[in-house]
Order: sequence, then C-alpha cells, then structure tokens
Amino acid sequence: MVVTLTEYTSKRRLIAAANDEIWWEDDVAAGGMVELDTSSGAIDTTDQLNMFEAYQKALIVNGANLKIADFGNTKITITALTDNRCPAKGDLLTQDQGDGIAYMIVDFVNTARTNIYGYAYYTGNATAFNTTVDISSNDGIASMDPNPIPNANISAVTAPPHWRDWTPYPDVTIDGVVVSYGSMPDKAYLGCLYNGRAVLSGNPQEPNQWYMSRQNNIYDWQYIANDDQSPVKGKQGDLGEADDIIRSLSPYKDDYLSIGCASSAFVMFGDPMYGGELRELTLTTGIFGANSYCWDNNNNFYFWGNNGLYKTTIPGVPQCVSQFKLPRIVTDEAASPSTHRITLLYDNDRHGILVCITLLADGSNSNYWYDLNSIDEQGVGGFFPESYPDACGIYSGIYYDSNTASLKGLVLGCTDGYIRTFDDTVKSDVVGQQSNAINSYVNIGPIPMSGILNREGTLSGVDLTVAGGGSGGSQSDSNDVDFKVYTARTSEQVVERLNANTNPN
Repeated sequence: MVVTLTEYTSKRRLIAAANDEIWWEDDVAAGGMVELDTSSGAIDTTDQLNMFEAYQKALIVNGANLKIADFGNTKITITALTDNRCPAKGDLLTQDQGDGIAYMIVDFVNTARTNIYGYAYYTGNATAFNTTVDISSNDGIASMDPNPIPNANISAVTAPPHWRDWTPYPDVTIDGVVVSYGSMPDKAYLGCLYNGRAVLSGNPQEPNQWYMSRQNNIYDWQYIANDDQSPVKGKQGDLGEADDIIRSLSPYKDDYLSIGCASSAFVMFGDPMYGGELRELTLTTGIFGANSYCWDNNNNFYFWGNNGLYKTTIPGVPQCVSQFKLPRIVTDEAASPSTHRITLLYDNDRHGILVCITLLADGSNSNYWYDLNSIDEQGVGGFFPESYPDACGIYSGIYYDSNTASLKGLVLGCTDGYIRTFDDTVKSDVVGQQSNAINSYVNIGPIPMSGILNREGTLSGVDLTVAGGGSGGSQSDSNDVDFKVYTARTSEQVVERLNANTNPN
C-alpha cells in the first residue's frame, strides 16, 4: 500500500519598515524583499514606529499614521454602498458564477464603503470573484444596500497584500438600528496583540492610557457595558495619584500583558472585561523603551530599566543582573529615551541576549552580549561588550522562525536600512559595498608572577591555542593573534597600564 502524506505549514513572512516604506518577503524567492505600495498613505520612519502581527496582518503604529498591511484578504472595489448599509464583519457574500460559487467572509469595509475586504474561498470551477456577476449578502448581521451589488458597480477584484488605513468599522444597520463602532485615539506609538485584542498606547494627549479593541475585532472601539468582549481602556497607578507614562507593551501569549512605564511596571493577568487583574510588577524601576525587553527560552522576562539589565519571572521581583559586573553601565552609557533606542533580543541559537544601545541621530552604538551559557554562582551570565560600524547600528530585530531553514535566526534592522544577520563563517562586517574586519579581544588577569606572596617571578613564554583547523585544512582557520603583556608591581598598576595601553612588553 502506498501512503501519501501532504504537509501543511503556516506561512511566515518577514515584514520591515525603512525609509518611509514597507517591505515584505514575497513568494518568488525566500528571503527576497519587495516594496509594498504605500502611495495611499505613507509612514514616517523618522518618527517612532511599532509594528505587530494580528489576524494575518501587520498593524503599524506610527503616531497619526495607523496603518494595516493586509496579507490575508481579497479586496472587492465597488460603487459606494448606501450610508449605514454596508455588510458587517462576519457576513457572507456570494457570487454564483454558474459552474461554481465564490464566497467571501467579510472582514472590513472602508469608510467610503467602496472597498470590501474578506477571506475568499470557492467551490466548483470558481477560482476568483469577477466583475461580471452580481454579489449578494446573506445579511447575517447587517443589511446591505444595494443587495445584490449589481455587476456594473463592481470595478475590480484584487488579491493580497493590501495597504490601507486602520480605522474603526463604518456604521452598519442591524435590525433597523444604526450601530457605530466608536473611535480610535488620534495618535499612538505603542501597540500589541493581547488576548485577541489590539492594544494601543503612547497617545501624546493621554500618555498614561491604554486602549483595547473588542476581542477578535480590531475595528470595534465602541465601549459597551455588560459585554465581556467589549472594547476597554484604562490606566495604572493608585487612585488620586498622577499615573506613570507608558513606554512599552509586552504581551506573553494570552497569559499576561506587561505594561512598562517610566519609573514603574505593571502586569495584567487575564482579560480586563472578564475577571482580569492589574498588579504591580515593580515601583522602583521602569522600562526604557518600546523594544527594551525580551524573554529567554525559560520564560524569564528581561528588560532595560533604571539601573541596567533586569531579569524576573512573572509574577516575581525584578533583579538587576548588570549591577554585579557592570555597576556603572547606566552612567557610562548615558542613554536617554529621547535620543537613543535600546533593543533587547534573545538569540535562540546562541542562548544569550543582545543588548543594543544605539544613538538615533547617527547610528553610533554600544552593545552587550549577555551570555546565558556562562552563568556564575550568583546566577548571573557573562557580559561581553560589542560595537558595530555606525551604519550597522541596530534599530530593531527579531528572531525569524522562517519556513526556510537556512533563513532562520536573528535578523537585525540597521541604521542604513539594511537587514543583517550574524554569520559565524565570516570575519568581516559588510557595510554597504565594503567589508570591515572584525577585531576581537580579551583581557586575562592580572595574574601573580609568583605563587608565593611578595615574591618576584619571571615570564619565560606564552603559548596561545586558538580554535579552528590547520592552515590549508578542511576546517576554518583562525586569523593571526597579537598579544601584549603588561607588568607592574601591583594589580592596580597593571589595570591602569592596560586601560592606557602604556608600557606593554
């Protein structure tokens, strides 16, 4: 007997914003990026921009630019429907083509009621909607007018992706009553998906406020009492006190939502309209910015706070792990949310956290690799400083779990608009059309010259063993290694000479 197996996988696409443009990974070649037509309303990448996925869409939060890149829906362009008489989300459209039927489950209708977006599927010989046959609605929720839509009113059918404004659903008529879907904040700079709701914050008029759409409907912002799935908005803090300014939204699946503020942090457990709770995580530190957090593979939550890098479980008490080895890191870096971006990225492959501190003005950067493979007796990993060319300063990043195995890994959005990855097989950074050699260094010591206290010793030789194969062999060969030896009467003097690079032997 022959057994045939058909594998079904979810398709993942990489989407990026750069130079006021949106780019996406198309189906022609894995890893190839093409520009999405955003001429109907561009974004502004000189302003803060956040993007998150929801319902086969990329939702862009960019101040007054609230946009959607839609990768799941078909668009039908028609003559404007009657005021308040468009189909509702979830209604079923049907086009009987004789030898087959085209169906659409409506997802959205634009404000002008000239574009209907929805999931399309087909039976018989039908393979797409056309412009020659009327389209009917089942009026399952709202009544459409005209119904059917005459074929003369259908001007185009367009496959995804689509670029459009993110607005509330237009008014519809349900059982003879006009129903409104509320309004969204005029501006937002923070966004995420939590428990099926689109969550927005960062409105300059209400920086302490968060807003949530209806559950399973990112277009419904009409607040309704006694409705477990109703949109909801709120804030955090004690009654009678000014609330802290929200700087980050970090959901962990549908379990909880961390709300990072300027000098505090809170956690929402469950759904706010169905028994959810908002609890304090910490009142002694905030979270630096929108992307200054990550989780490791053990569900530990890391963030950049007032004193450096913090680690916590949720619920739990945050611990500043950088204070043990880099107690002056915040003072030395002197990063400000108004001038710098700090991004935390967990690398699944190397098991560590990349902390990227980048000056927005020119891309100059200071970075740290926090190695979770070298945990000491205090439970703290090793910190390894790194710096990249200014053009390679990291503005954003994600671990891309691509459908293509060779493309899986940490991808980094850089100052010059390039998307870069780390490659263990090369020894130079690629900057535009040039290569910059990577310089690595390590300090060992100070080491006593004698095994007996207050005795002098003699260094007779140094043997260095480096990783890699032999010259001309099958394994990658290491480059030459230069070394310097600093000597002094005390360990303090050795460190001073090392830092000043004076009197090496």
